[in-house]
Amino acid sequence: MVFKKLKRLALVSGSVLLLDLITKALVLAMLPLGKSVPVIPGFFDITHVHNPGGAFGFLAGLSVEFRAVLFIAVSLLAAMLIVYFYWQTPPDQRLLAFGLALVFGGAVGNLVDRIRFGIVVDFLDVYVGDLHWPAFNVADSAITIGVFIFAFHLIFPKNPA
Repeated sequence: MVFKKLKRLALVSGSVLLLDLITKALVLAMLPLGKSVPVIPGFFDITHVHNPGGAFGFLAGLSVEFRAVLFIAVSLLAAMLIVYFYWQTPPDQRLLAFGLALVFGGAVGNLVDRIRFGIVVDFLDVYVGDLHWPAFNVADSAITIGVFIFAFHLIFPKNPA
């Protein structure tokens, strides 16, 4: 049972991490910082940006040293909590376990960037006219989907029969 649970966590979070690292490496290698490639004109571009802060640039104005220690520590703590919750998830709640594995993979993907570069590489740019959603990446997408699954589970708990 433990091996099966570990295998699922490794498969889901490892897939997220691998896809995140590959896409970020491609952006770093092929697209200069600040440049964009339109994918769906007027709606979606690949745009190479760096985020020194948290979600949506949160705390980006802090000193580089303090920000690095803070975000790495918070990311490590969050990853440990996610793994704990994952292990506590009952076997019949696979969707919840899947969501937690997505969050874990995304958290590790962004943690790798923070350790390597001191920033997070973002490149998915969604917009309509002048209204832009903050740029994000594969890790952010996995975290968002995982959190929605977790919230769904909280709102609509699966009651035992």
